[in-house]
Amino acid sequence: MRMATDIPTLIVITGPTASGKSALAVEVARRLDTDVISADSRQVYRGIPIVTAVPTEEERKGVRHHLLEMLPLDAYYSASRFEEDALSILGDLLERRGVGVVCGGSMMYVDALCNGIDELPTVPDSMRSELGDRWREKGDGWLLGELLRLDPVYYGKVDQRNMKRVFHAVEICLAAGCPYSDLITGRRRERPFRILKFCLDGERELLFGRINGRVERMVDAGLVEEARSVWPIKHLNSLNTVGLKEMFAYFEGKMAFGEAVARIQKNTRVYAKKQLTWHKRDVDMARLDFSAPADVNVARILAGLRP
Repeated sequence: MRMATDIPTLIVITGPTASGKSALAVEVARRLDTDVISADSRQVYRGIPIVTAVPTEEERKGVRHHLLEMLPLDAYYSASRFEEDALSILGDLLERRGVGVVCGGSMMYVDALCNGIDELPTVPDSMRSELGDRWREKGDGWLLGELLRLDPVYYGKVDQRNMKRVFHAVEICLAAGCPYSDLITGRRRERPFRILKFCLDGERELLFGRINGRVERMVDAGLVEEARSVWPIKHLNSLNTVGLKEMFAYFEGKMAFGEAVARIQKNTRVYAKKQLTWHKRDVDMARLDFSAPADVNVARILAGLRP
C-alpha cells in the first residue's frame, strides 16, 4: 500500500507496557511498506532481550526495525541522542517511503522526537564515571544533596524517587557550570513532517492481567538466567530497570523468588499507570482500544493518512 497523501508523515504508536504496541506497529509498517523505529530506552541495549521484551524476528514479520540492541550495556544513551539518531533515520525513510512508524513506551523519547529537546552540553565520560562512583559510594541522599546545592529550582520539581533523572540533572549542572533548570526552555520545535500520534489504552484490569501474564512468560522464557548473567555488572544504569532490580534483590537474599516475581508485576503496573498519565496530557494523541481487533486499529491509523 502506498500513502494516500504526499505529505511526509511520522506515525507514532505508543501506550503502556503489554498493550500490544509492537504488534500493531509491525502491521501498520507492513501495510505501508516502511520501517519501524524503536523508541524504547532499554531495547537499545544488547544482552537483555527478555526483560526488555525486544520483538523477536518472527514477531517483526520481515519489517525492518531500527535502534534495537545496538549498544553494549555500559554505553551511555539519552533522549537527546535518541532524537538525533531517530531524526537521521527518519529523514532517509521519509524520502524513500513518505511515511515512517515509531513505536515505544519511553515517554521522554517519544516527546523528544515529536517536540524536540533542549540543547544540553556533552558530559565527558570521565566526569560521568566519577560522579557515578561517588553516587554508589555515598548513596542517593548525597546525590539529592548535590542537586539541591547546584540547582534548588529543579530540585523542587524533580521526582526525587527517579534517581536516574536526578543524576542526569547533576551531571548537566557540573558540565554546563550553571543550573540545569536554566537550560530547560520547554520550547517546541517545528518538524518538517506531519505527526500522527496514537496511544493504546483500555480497561485497567484487562491491562493489568496482560502485564501479569507477560511477566510470567518472561520467567518461563529465561528471565532468571538473563538477570544472573548481568548481575556482576548490576551497577550499570542500563540495568536499572523493572524486572532486573527485583531479580537482583532475589539473588542477594532480600526477597523470596515468588515475592520478586510479584514485585515485578506490581512495579510494571505502576509504570504503566505513569505512561498513561503522561500520554493523557497530550491533546494531539488519538486513543485506540488495545482490546479491539488488530484490523480495527490498523484501519483507524491508516485512515489518518488521508488528506
